[in-house]
Amino acid sequence: MDTDGDDTTSGSDDGAGPAPSGGAHEALLRTTAGPVALVGSGEYLPVLEPLERALLEGRAPRYVQLATAAAPEGTDSLARWHALGKEAAERIGVEQVVVDVRDRDDAQRPDLAALVAGAGLVYLSGGNPAFLAETLRGTAVWEAILAAWRAGAALAGCSAGAMALSASLPDVRRPWRPALDGLGVVPMVEVLPHFDKFASWMPDLVLRRVAGGPAGVHVVGVDEDTALVGGLGGWDGDAAAPGTTWRVHGRQSAWLLDSGGRREVPSGADVVLDLRT
Repeated sequence: MDTDGDDTTSGSDDGAGPAPSGGAHEALLRTTAGPVALVGSGEYLPVLEPLERALLEGRAPRYVQLATAAAPEGTDSLARWHALGKEAAERIGVEQVVVDVRDRDDAQRPDLAALVAGAGLVYLSGGNPAFLAETLRGTAVWEAILAAWRAGAALAGCSAGAMALSASLPDVRRPWRPALDGLGVVPMVEVLPHFDKFASWMPDLVLRRVAGGPAGVHVVGVDEDTALVGGLGGWDGDAAAPGTTWRVHGRQSAWLLDSGGRREVPSGADVVLDLRT
């Protein structure tokens, strides 16, 4: 979701270069893993209700929500996210489950990790992507999220959440700086959310980001109120092999970015990504 407080920069002036994938991507080898949605903005809003319904279809009516990325903004911001998430769950007719992780100590709590069990959809909403990734990485809550996803739950991240699920976290305002490690659920992909907005603010963003990006990583822009979704109909065999198909959902487009510019993938169209490391 696009908010004035949504910080889609890496949140750090320093940082080692990204690992090419991260151990979580091994779950993509399993045909039982649920779908993954990389969302440019619009989580919990009516504009993307059809996507949330599709992600929950055939799954437990248990909508697990983490607003962790907004924790640095304070309790008012978290309360706002939780209220929006409640409205979304009520529209769909499913149970809202808030996993209120605000720091790494929270992320290690067994009681919070236990709330993830039985999820139909786990959603990481917007805020600071670096804070989100570093708060969850290697914790009990993150392991519970991975276990639910491997068992078939859908996993979605919007804005900062989408960035955190991918291989690396670019600093879009300072693209010459090294990217930080993402959580690596989707290997070999780097996500630029709110892409239509960033592209209008910073028209040279594409070339600067591609020039500064990790070698071999797909740089993908996702417009606002739009998502790039893989595995919605089940992963086709080895989902980490060439031929992994992702579909664009929502009102705008996704974009494949390289040194030659950008290629539009409009809503309803498919794109094949090679996720091999």
